[in-house]
Amino acid sequence: MEDEKIISIIEGILFAWAEPVSVIELSKVIGQSQNKIRGLLQIIKEKYEKADSGLRLVILNDSYQISTKPENYDYISEFVSGKNKKNLSNAALETLSIIAYKQPVTKLEVEEIRGVKCDSTIKALSELGLIEISGQLEKIGRPNIYITTDEFLKKFGLSSLEELPEIEEDEQIKMTFLEE
Repeated sequence: MEDEKIISIIEGILFAWAEPVSVIELSKVIGQSQNKIRGLLQIIKEKYEKADSGLRLVILNDSYQISTKPENYDYISEFVSGKNKKNLSNAALETLSIIAYKQPVTKLEVEEIRGVKCDSTIKALSELGLIEISGQLEKIGRPNIYITTDEFLKKFGLSSLEELPEIEEDEQIKMTFLEE
């Protein structure tokens, strides 16, 4: 198989998977040696380093992922934030915000803050992969404990929860009051 074809296959796999893929996995699927795959990945990396490409090849240990270049972040962030707002209802955004700031948190705690039932909203956020169950509380009924996921961070362009905006003082007072 020609190198150009293998490069095309590698790019297609990395684009479609959107998560890091190991050299071992690529080698098995494509039927080429790991050294050959690494050499072709270097060619792809150099190709993306040119100024006319909006992509880059990210290396994580011995795994590779296609990503956008950091210098395009502002444009991508503006585009994605508009899309994010369209995808989530106000109820979902409120619930997600409470979970993000108060995590780990139970459904009952979220409902006490919001003042309404959140079963369907929490289910939808779980299905979207924005929140997950991290355990169960050692109380009667063993309620689930919810936290945000890496998908949440990706969707909102954050690298960690520390990048969440500060809650304004009025909002902190409301949240404290509702907890009591």
